[in-house]
Amino acid sequence: MSTTMLKSGEVARKWYVLDAAGKPMGKTAALAADLLRGKLDPTYTPHVDCGHFVIIINAEQAVLTGKKLEQKYYRTHSGYPGGLHETQYKKLMKDKPELAMRLAVRGMLQKNSIAQWQLRRLKIYRGAEHPHAAQKPEVWDR
Repeated sequence: MSTTMLKSGEVARKWYVLDAAGKPMGKTAALAADLLRGKLDPTYTPHVDCGHFVIIINAEQAVLTGKKLEQKYYRTHSGYPGGLHETQYKKLMKDKPELAMRLAVRGMLQKNSIAQWQLRRLKIYRGAEHPHAAQKPEVWDR
């Protein structure tokens, strides 16, 4: 039995829409990461960027389980002494839910240069509408 190894020119990319309304953010991000990597395809090749385009809608309606809204923080540092900036996820989900979802997906991707290309195919929108109707995206409901 032979193993199928894709080359970068042989990849057929599809567009998928994920609805995050009322679903846990982590489960939505894990599914988006799997689609971006192409792990759900039978022709998955780990060293080739063989994933699909993913559109996540209703990011502001994603649910954080437990006490994560109060206890989880988004931290950045400017590099200067005293330059730590902390934002509680309660405020982040209210102001920038797209950023919170992108951070969740980025944390579930591999830590190499392929992940940078995969994140460029991730489109996240606050509401239910997106401008990618011309690409004929399929709704992921499995």
